[in-house]
Amino acid sequence: MFERPAAGEKAVLVQLDFGTGDAAERLEESELLASSAGAAVVAVVQGRRQAPDAATFAGRGKVAEIAECVRERQADIVIFNHELSAAQQRNLEKELGRRVVDRTSLILDIFALRAKSHEGKLQVELAQLQHMATRLVRGWTHLERQKGGIGLRGPGETQLETDRRLLANRVKVLKDRLKQLERQRAVRRKARARREMMSVSLVGYTNAGKSTLFNALTHAGAYAADQLFATLDTTSRRLYLPGAGNIILSDTVGFIRDLPHSLVAAFHATLEETASADLLLHVVDSASADRDAQIAAVNAVLGEIGAAGVPQILMWNKIDLTGAAPGVDRDACGRISRVRVSARTGEGLDLLRQALTEAAGGGETGLPAAHAA
Repeated sequence: MFERPAAGEKAVLVQLDFGTGDAAERLEESELLASSAGAAVVAVVQGRRQAPDAATFAGRGKVAEIAECVRERQADIVIFNHELSAAQQRNLEKELGRRVVDRTSLILDIFALRAKSHEGKLQVELAQLQHMATRLVRGWTHLERQKGGIGLRGPGETQLETDRRLLANRVKVLKDRLKQLERQRAVRRKARARREMMSVSLVGYTNAGKSTLFNALTHAGAYAADQLFATLDTTSRRLYLPGAGNIILSDTVGFIRDLPHSLVAAFHATLEETASADLLLHVVDSASADRDAQIAAVNAVLGEIGAAGVPQILMWNKIDLTGAAPGVDRDACGRISRVRVSARTGEGLDLLRQALTEAAGGGETGLPAAHAA
């Protein structure tokens, strides 16, 4: 299993441009991912390609450049801000003489660092084991093709089958435990529904300010930091709204572009809380130059977890960094579509509370229309 970088472990970061037009934003994000995992980025290697190289992803010349950079900077690991196949990762480690980490493994590792609750730890372990299982199978296929032979009779295939069985057994145990927790979560949701309390979930790109906003509204003291995936475990609190009564507000894990499918599947129980909400507050870092792509990435994940039809209000956060004034925007039907706030300074939070009161039925227009992902 991928071993997380120790604090300060020196890393060379590799970011290739395949013509998508967002290379600068992806590079900035990959640097944040690396630092969030505890690595110290000592060098960045960039390049352009039409398509990934089948054997090494980066191509022979670029791999030589990376190797030289590793030697010059005495780097401990090489981080690719791309998803590598098992064969590509193995070939790169052979060529570079260093541990190679791809984007999926890096995100899984950060999730492992952030998980605090029992359920969160189970979900991360499940995602890591499923990721490792695919690489174990691919890594051993050369033994399967041999069908024995000198030095390869028996033990190699037996070891592979043993490893597969152990992984499969552990995955089954984790899935069973998570199903039990999911049933408990469903019971709690039904109890809330009987009390007729509106359920509101904060969603958004990682580091958009969801936990800061959650704390500002509920005074919950949830962990908030300028890190990717600072929040991993869902936290829920009651919030009293004059004129509307109590609602349930939940702070959830942040999303990111190219979120590994294994994580989405493993976090099904947690993400189902979002899909069952009455309203989504989609928190956006309005100061980010990449905000439109981030909004699209969040809506894509919402569609994947069955939450595309849940009504949502855009929360244009961090207006203290952009100089925008707090305010409320409405759609053609008069329903609130966007609220401009600063969770850090508190500007516009009164307008947000009014918007939530209106959505809860304390105003005239009610819930906004479902957002088309």
